[in-house]
Amino acid sequence: MASYDVEFSRERLRRARIAVAAVFCVHGAVTGSFATRIPWIQDHAGVSAGQLGLALAFPALGASAAMPLAGAVSHRFGARTALRGLLALWTLSLVLPAFAPDIYTLCGALFVYGATAGMSDVAMNALGVEVENRLDKSIMSGLHGMWSAGALIGSATGTLAAHLGTDARLHHVIAALALTALGLLFCQGVLDLRSAPDEEPPPRFALPPRSALVIGAIGFCGVFAEGASLDWSAVYLRDQLGTSAGLAAASTTAFALTMAVARLVGDRVVDRFGAVRTVRVGGVAATAGGVLVVAAPHPAVAMAGFALLGLGVAVVVPLAFAAAGRSGPHPSQAIAGVATITYTSGLIAPSAIGGVADVTSLTVSFGLVTLLAFGLVVGAGVLRTGDRTARSAPGGKADAVVGGGSGPVAGDRSGTVADPAPGRASGAVADAPPGTAPDGPPPAGKRPR
Repeated sequence: MASYDVEFSRERLRRARIAVAAVFCVHGAVTGSFATRIPWIQDHAGVSAGQLGLALAFPALGASAAMPLAGAVSHRFGARTALRGLLALWTLSLVLPAFAPDIYTLCGALFVYGATAGMSDVAMNALGVEVENRLDKSIMSGLHGMWSAGALIGSATGTLAAHLGTDARLHHVIAALALTALGLLFCQGVLDLRSAPDEEPPPRFALPPRSALVIGAIGFCGVFAEGASLDWSAVYLRDQLGTSAGLAAASTTAFALTMAVARLVGDRVVDRFGAVRTVRVGGVAATAGGVLVVAAPHPAVAMAGFALLGLGVAVVVPLAFAAAGRSGPHPSQAIAGVATITYTSGLIAPSAIGGVADVTSLTVSFGLVTLLAFGLVVGAGVLRTGDRTARSAPGGKADAVVGGGSGPVAGDRSGTVADPAPGRASGAVADAPPGTAPDGPPPAGKRPR
């Protein structure tokens, strides 16, 4: 394998961080734009509630099937080009569901929609972990906060379009073109890591390593609590506590805002206390929130409980991705495995809550959510591999290793390994010809850590 020294200036890394954050925002805006027009899409396709529920499972199926391919795409084309192409496919796929005339084409459109979402998700999280490694400071929580902000922006524009009675096909064509243009622009600023010339391409499909299953279990608990609260908090307040529809809807909005704010400020907390302690304390907060929801005698108490749930689980997924990106010699498989588990959790959470509620009650359903939230307290230690505070490095420097068939992007499902063991050769080409640093040659006698 060819070996290259790679070093970025702090200014270059700062620009890359801003660019990746903007990409996360664009990705979230697609989701928000789609979600607000689901009722229109249901009416246009002429599907029942049950058929719609079936169709809405296809994005997760598509994502799970396609995410392992992201490593091969990045290996062949390089990190920046791969992200540019995959993000454009994702933004353009927004138009497909609105044009579906029946349940069959809707399921197919949503499968493609989910597949492009999953692959672009892999690529952007890969680059996020790479920038975090090199900056030697937590940024993943803030990046996911930008995703949440983008989803809120997309939801706001979608709500306005729905209020004005705009045809969802026209709305989504305009949104897709605008978001594609923005995505292509923002991708210009991300790091462009490439595999070493003699590097073997990663396998198209591979079983995730054991580390992904363990870390994914934490992600499963967090995403289950998140999905259950987002989809069922309004129903809980309306049916269990007799609130108005407006107040019930406000609880969902408050939960989403709490999560977005917590993610945007979460990096400072992670930098100070570490990933393990942050998730453990968050698990305590989420568990307390679940107890408040289950025992709430008044809507205000339940809303406070949902707010605590949002606060407690906000940083779980970003930190799970970061941990997977540092968990071993094949981070592409680990992150893809964690992503698949979290997507699965988001898929089954709403139906699981409904199924338990049908047999017992919504109160019992959120008792289950509370137990899973407590699982964050018990299992937070598995994130120690992703606890950057325990693995400090000189600022602005990190190895980018392409090895073992993992692929081109450090710390990601696309496969480069960040922070290898001391003495291991560096093997990625980033924004520069072989043997040179992207922002000038390294100081004499000095190598990246």
